[in-house]
Amino acid sequence: MYRPGKNKTPRRPGQKKASHAEKDPVGVYCRMRPLGGENEECCVEMISNSTIQLHAPDGLKANRNGEYKETQYSFKKVFGINTSQKELFEDVAKPLVEDLIQCKNGLLFTYGVTGSGKTFTMTGSPGEGGLLPRSLDMLFNSIGPLQAKRFVFKPDDKNGIDIQNDVDALLERQKRDTQPLLPSGHSSRQKVDPEIADMITPQEACKAENVDEDCCYSILVSYVEVYNNYIYDLLEDAPFDHIRPKGPQSKILREDQNHNMYVAGCTEVEVKSTEEAFDVFWKGQKKRRIANTQLNRESSRSHSVFTLKLVQAPLDADGDHILQDKNQVNVSQLCLVDLAGSERTSRTRAEGNRLREAGNINQSLMTLRTCMEVLRENQRCGTNRMVPYRDSKVTHLFKNYFDGEGKVKMIVCVNPKADDYEETMLVMRFAEMTQEVEVARPVDRPICGLAAGRRQRNQAFRDELSHRLDDRRGLSNAEDPAMLNQLIESLPPLPPCDLVDPGDDQTLPRLIEVLERRHRIRQLMAEQFNKTANMLNSMLQQFDGQLGVKENLIQDHQSKLGEKDNVIINQRTDIERLEKKSKTLEYKIDILQKTTNLYEHDKRSLEQELEARAQKLHQELSERRLMEQRMQGMVTDAKLKWEKECERRVNAKQLEMQNKLWVKDEKLKQLKAIVSENSNGNGSSSTERPEKPERASRDKYSNYGQKRSALPSPLLAAREINPVHRRSHSAGGEKWVDHKPPSNVDLGTVMQPIIPNAIQVSSPSEKALSKCHKYVLRHQEIASDGEIATKLIKGNVFKTRSGGQAVEFIDVETLRQECPTAPSRKRRSGSAETPDNVEGQENWAPVASTSTAPGYQKRRKP
Repeated sequence: MYRPGKNKTPRRPGQKKASHAEKDPVGVYCRMRPLGGENEECCVEMISNSTIQLHAPDGLKANRNGEYKETQYSFKKVFGINTSQKELFEDVAKPLVEDLIQCKNGLLFTYGVTGSGKTFTMTGSPGEGGLLPRSLDMLFNSIGPLQAKRFVFKPDDKNGIDIQNDVDALLERQKRDTQPLLPSGHSSRQKVDPEIADMITPQEACKAENVDEDCCYSILVSYVEVYNNYIYDLLEDAPFDHIRPKGPQSKILREDQNHNMYVAGCTEVEVKSTEEAFDVFWKGQKKRRIANTQLNRESSRSHSVFTLKLVQAPLDADGDHILQDKNQVNVSQLCLVDLAGSERTSRTRAEGNRLREAGNINQSLMTLRTCMEVLRENQRCGTNRMVPYRDSKVTHLFKNYFDGEGKVKMIVCVNPKADDYEETMLVMRFAEMTQEVEVARPVDRPICGLAAGRRQRNQAFRDELSHRLDDRRGLSNAEDPAMLNQLIESLPPLPPCDLVDPGDDQTLPRLIEVLERRHRIRQLMAEQFNKTANMLNSMLQQFDGQLGVKENLIQDHQSKLGEKDNVIINQRTDIERLEKKSKTLEYKIDILQKTTNLYEHDKRSLEQELEARAQKLHQELSERRLMEQRMQGMVTDAKLKWEKECERRVNAKQLEMQNKLWVKDEKLKQLKAIVSENSNGNGSSSTERPEKPERASRDKYSNYGQKRSALPSPLLAAREINPVHRRSHSAGGEKWVDHKPPSNVDLGTVMQPIIPNAIQVSSPSEKALSKCHKYVLRHQEIASDGEIATKLIKGNVFKTRSGGQAVEFIDVETLRQECPTAPSRKRRSGSAETPDNVEGQENWAPVASTSTAPGYQKRRKP
C-alpha cells in the first residue's frame, strides 16, 4: 500500500534514473590565501581567472633531481588573494540560496590542506563574514515578513515535518515562554555574542528575487560534526551530571521512506532571524573539536556539517491560514560543510589522539576521492561499479546529493607556500578529477493550483476592515450624554411658560408650583442620597474595620507563613545538601564496590593462577623425580651394560692374544725341533714326532673360556652347530595370528619364520583372534653378547565364557644371529686338539655351518 511522504525532501526516482535527464558537472572553485610572510617561497601562481600554475620549489627540485615540472590546473573560477568574502559569496553561495528558496537542495563544501583557509572561507571573521553568515542573512532578508509563527512546523524525528494548528502552536509558544532556559528558547531579542557581531554590514545585505509571497516559510538549522568517523550533535544540550559525567553520545545515520539519508536524533532548532541562527551556529562551533598542531594553531579535527532546512507551505484560498495538507509542504535543505584538512604526520609530528584524528581525517578524505573516482568511471565507461559510500560517514551522509538530489559545489582552498607543494598537488589532482563527475540537475517544485496574490488580497481586506472599525468607535463616543437626559426626564415636566401679558396670574403661579415640586423632589432625593451615603459610609467603615482585622490576621498568618517558608527553605537546603552528599557517597560506594569487585576478581584469579601453578609445580616435581629415577635406572643399566661389554671385550682380546701367543710358541718349538734334528744329522732313523709340549700358559687362562659369552673362536667355527634339525611348531596346517609389533627391526637375513595360513597384524584384535586357532608374537631383545635375538612366543587361542577370545602361551622359540668369522668367546669342551690341528691354525678359513641358513642358530626353550 502506498504511503504518502511526510513532508520529506521531494525525491523523484523516475526522473532521476531517466536516461535523458540533464546533468551538470560538479562546480569546483579555487581560492588562494595570502602567504604568511614576505620571505616565504610561493609555489602557486594565478594565470587567469580560471587557471593556476604549480611549480616545484627550489629545494624540492634539488632533492628530486628536477623531475617536477610546472603543471596547470583549470577550475570554474579562481579567486585570488585579494578576493573579498562578498565576491566569493556572489559567485558561489548565492545561487545555492536562490535554489533553496525554489525548493532545490544544495551541497557546498570546502576542501584543502590543513591551514589553507577553509574555516575562514566558511565562517569568516568580524567585519568579514564568510559564506555561512551571508547565506543566513540573504535567506532571512528574502523571507523575513513571510515567515510562519513559531512551532507551526514541527519536525517528526523521521526527517519529516508535521503541520500544527494555531492552538497547538500557541500552546508550544506559551510552554517555551514559561521555560526560558530551554535550548529551544532562542529569541531574536537576545544579546548578540560580541564574537559574531558586525559579521555583515548593512551595505552588503542582499535579497533573493522571485520569492513566492503566497507561501509561509520556516527555517530549521542543525549542526553536527564527524569526529573519528562518529557523528556528534553539536546543538544537543545533554544534562550535565557532576557526579557521573558522561561524554557526548554519537548519532547514527538512517534512511527515510524516500531513501534520503539523515542523522537520527539530531537537534533541529527553529530560528526567526539571522542573529538567532548565527547564535545557534556559534553555540555549536564552541563545542567543535579544535586542536593546536605544528601547522595550524586552530586546526579543525573533525568535519562539520551545518544544515539549513527551509520548510514552505502554501496559504489557503482565503490567503489567511496555512493549507493543512502535508502533501503540499515542500522541504529543501542546504548543507554547508567544512572538511578537516589533510595532513602528513611527518610534518605535524602528531602523537596520541592527534595521530589517531589525523589518520581518520585522511581515511575519510581518501574515501571521498575513491567515491569520486568510481562515479567518474561509471559515467565515462558505462560501468556499474558500486560506489563505496558506506566506507565513511561523510560520503554516506551526502550520498543523495551525488545521486541527483541537488547541486554540488566545492571550494578548493590553496596555501601557496612551498612547504605544502606535495599536498597541494594531490589536492589539485582530486579537484581536476571531481570536475569530470556529473550530477543530475534537480527538478522544479510542483505548482500549487490556487490563485496567485492571495496574501495581498487578504492584507487589503484586513486594512479596510480595521479602517471601518475605527470609524464606528468615533460615533460611539458621542453618545455619552444620554445618561444625563434620562435623569432630567425623571423630574416633573415644566408647564408652558409663554408670558403674553405682565398681569398674567395663572402662568407664573403654575410655574412656581412646578418648580417648588421639583425642589421638594430634589430635596427628597438629596436626603435619600445622604441617607444612602451615610449608610454606605457606615457599611464601608464597618467593612474597613473588618478588613483591618482581616489584614492584621493575614499579616500574622503571613509572618507565620514566612517563618514556615524559611524553615522549609532551610529544610530544603539541608535536604538538597544531604541528597548531594548521599549521591556523592553512593557514587563513592559504587566506586568502592567496583574496586572491591575488581580486587576480589583479581584475588580469585590470582588464587586460581597460584593453585594452578602449585599443581603444575607439584606435577613437574613428581615428573622430575620420576625422570630422575628413570635416568638413574638408565644410567645404572648403561653402566652395567658397558661394564659387561668392557669385561667381555677385554677377555676376548686377552684370549685372542693368548691364542696367537700359543700358536707362535708352537711354531717356534716345531722350528726348534726341526733345527735340532737337522743338527743331529740325516742318519737318524727316528721318525717319531715330538710330543706336544705342555701348554702351561693356556692352563693359566683356562677359566676364561668357560665364563665369557663373546663371539666364537675361529678354531671352533667349522664345528657343526646343530646337526639334528628340528622342524618349527609353526609349520603346521593350523591358522595363525602373526603379531609383529611395528618396533621390530628387519634383520634382512635368509632365515625368516614363514608361517602359512597366517594373518599378520601389528596389534591383536578380537576379530583376528576369532578367525584363528594359534597365536605367535615376535619379540626382539638384545642378547648378552650384544646381538639381536628374536623370540617367537606361541600360544593357543580359545573362547572365553563371556564370548571373547583368550590366548594361552605354550612355547617360546629363539632366533639368534651369529657371525661365523668372529672369534668364539666360549671354548667347547670335549673336542680334542692335536698339534696337527693346531699347526696352520693362523691360516684357517671360515667354514659354513651345516644349519639350514648360514649364520643362524635355532634353539628351543621349553
